[in-house]
Amino acid sequence: MKKLSIICFIIFAGYSAQSQELGIRFGDVAGGNVAVDALFKAGKFSRIHADLAFGNSGVGIEGVWNFLYKPLGGEAFYWYVGVGGSMRIDDNEFLLGPNGEIGIEYKFNTVPISLSADWRPTLWIIEETRFNAGGFGLNIRYVFGNNR
Repeated sequence: MKKLSIICFIIFAGYSAQSQELGIRFGDVAGGNVAVDALFKAGKFSRIHADLAFGNSGVGIEGVWNFLYKPLGGEAFYWYVGVGGSMRIDDNEFLLGPNGEIGIEYKFNTVPISLSADWRPTLWIIEETRFNAGGFGLNIRYVFGNNR
């Protein structure tokens, strides 16, 4: 399990080096409570939102394509909606399933920081079938370059 955790971290760190925003997520992330959180632009109004969580004796990976990422009445507030997948590997089980995401974000104009809160429900379908409606999270990220 330790080797898998290290491999996942190295791969995620490599991709995170190219991210436009990088930070931390607090809340339910594929069975963990805290995750490394990264954003990658996928177009003018879309992006990829990825998380890597460690905790509860396992590793959780989530990736969401936010196909709607639009300003909410100004330049600092945004809202987003997306779909993706979640995976959880620990000592006793392997879980895999689709997820959705809806959230709101604020990007500060004076400092390169963004704050967001979102809801990410997941339908686990592999190893056991169950619905997790408690995927609420708070994200704090550093914004690289001119992505504000």
